[in-house]
Amino acid sequence: MKVGIIGSGGREHSLCLALKNSNKITNLFCFPGNAGTESIAKNIDIESEDFEKLKNYIIENQIDIIIVGPEKPLVEGIVDFLEKNNIKVFGPNKIASQLEGSKIFTKELCKKYNIPTASFGVFKNSEDTKKFLKSCKYPIVIKANGLAAGKGVYICENKEQSFQGTDEIFNGKFGEAKKILVEEFLEGEEMSFFIISDGQTYKTFCTAQDHKRVLEGDRGKNTGGMGAYSPSRLETEELNKRIIKKIIEPTLEGLKKLGVTFKGFLYAGLMIKNNEPFLIEYNVRMGDPECQTILPKLKTDFGEVIDACVNNNLKSINFDWYQEKSLSIVLCSKGYPEKYENNLEIKNLSKIYTKKNEFIFHAGTKEVEGKIYSNGGRVLNFVTRSKDLIKGRNSLVDLIKKLDWENGFFRKDIGHKIIDK
Repeated sequence: MKVGIIGSGGREHSLCLALKNSNKITNLFCFPGNAGTESIAKNIDIESEDFEKLKNYIIENQIDIIIVGPEKPLVEGIVDFLEKNNIKVFGPNKIASQLEGSKIFTKELCKKYNIPTASFGVFKNSEDTKKFLKSCKYPIVIKANGLAAGKGVYICENKEQSFQGTDEIFNGKFGEAKKILVEEFLEGEEMSFFIISDGQTYKTFCTAQDHKRVLEGDRGKNTGGMGAYSPSRLETEELNKRIIKKIIEPTLEGLKKLGVTFKGFLYAGLMIKNNEPFLIEYNVRMGDPECQTILPKLKTDFGEVIDACVNNNLKSINFDWYQEKSLSIVLCSKGYPEKYENNLEIKNLSKIYTKKNEFIFHAGTKEVEGKIYSNGGRVLNFVTRSKDLIKGRNSLVDLIKKLDWENGFFRKDIGHKIIDK
């Protein structure tokens, strides 16, 4: 079976490696991929927004299944486009992808189907937003409605911060903004909860906790993710049942009433307070770096999982997981998540040797004439699967120090809530 993966980040490299180890896969293609996928698949220089070129290449090369990694092509309707051309795709269609593409769509779904979430207000201009913010109790959360690469969320401690966030969103920092979302600030601990669905059957697909803030101690600006660990320390059988009953199933049922089924990964970002789950947001694909953290724990043949999903046969699959915990650390370009340089050589990567259950996934990299260069804010993901997270984290820090890339930085405290308590 031939499989193509759309995307170029660490998530796509980890998807690629999981499929490379499958007995069902004969050929792998990445569109456009990175320096890491280059070594285990065929990178094709076609960007994810060029639907027509993608379709033509897929048909000409008789690729059996396409997996869409990032959110942007999903929200823009790539699944609908490819399926109209009789191409099997793993990922949700355009309407279902509004769960991530429009935070307001999701909040209104929550309101209609009594899904627990923060109270909220929707505003169409800066003046009305600020008028409301003057009377708010702080802290408060302000969100850009559309996609913002994990950065369009402002946790505001006072009126001045909330006004600044409002201005940045309406002034187009994350693209054209016709609406803004203002939410109650929820206290508790975050948790990432994943399911996989074939449109008829769904199954849980592990939990994780990521670290969005750029600085140690979970301080500083939001990023796409500085690292993660799995499973979440909050996970229990009882809590899982509550999440499924109160959040996942009402969401899937709400979509069905819109005439939509959900196929692919659904990632619920949750706040847990007093063992009760509240929905913060949905992502309609695997998280990054959660994907890199979770997939190394999967024993089951991932190619069989994907094949079952696109053929509406997920009920035939039983997941088998390694019992070890996993942890990932992201090595970023200096200056991320603000301004940073690209095209900086990573010289010592070929000299780094990983032990069993250690992985290095490329994120923002490219290969030019046999040399590897940075090509993004988040550059490499270092991942370990181990029984002892302290030893695992220490081994990853040692690997990054051995790499000695002077243009990068990373957080040394990933997993601190579970490790350093």
